[in-house]
Amino acid sequence: MKTLDIIGAVIGLAYVVSEYRADRWFWPLCLLMSVFYIVIDFTSGLYANGSICCYNFLMSIYGILVWRGILGRKDKAERPITSCPAAYWPWIVLAVAALTVAMHGLLALLQESQYPWLDGFSAAVSIVAMWMLARKYWEQWVMWLVVNPIMAALFWLTGNHASAALYVVFVVFCILGIIRWKKLCV
Repeated sequence: MKTLDIIGAVIGLAYVVSEYRADRWFWPLCLLMSVFYIVIDFTSGLYANGSICCYNFLMSIYGILVWRGILGRKDKAERPITSCPAAYWPWIVLAVAALTVAMHGLLALLQESQYPWLDGFSAAVSIVAMWMLARKYWEQWVMWLVVNPIMAALFWLTGNHASAALYVVFVVFCILGIIRWKKLCV
């Protein structure tokens, strides 16, 4: 196993535990994990997901500000866990579809990604899931439940076995996260 892959997986484990707990340390760990996976993804030919890690890095800064109530709340109180408004779901599905087609088109044009459809779809779902996570919607776990098995397979196929194992653990945390966050939903 690659050293960077193992370190990324260890950070990822701390990341998902803190996400499950809705802990404030989640976002700094997300920043750190993003940096590691930018390198891992780009060196593995998972270019869409590497780009998404750049997006996740920026979204982590946004998430810190939103979760702490600095953005979007007049009372500056910490944002509670809520449910995604029903009116958003058609837009979410449309965004995932459009981003998947766009990512696949770009990856196919560049002829760099080994798995352009899976890479593009997982990147598209990740973009939307990260936005939902920053908004503290419990359904973000459902989105991760869709993408994490795909990521596990992609990492396995590209020889990043520690990351593949991490994403299998992420699947378990998705199920636990759905249960826990739904109970905490305001």
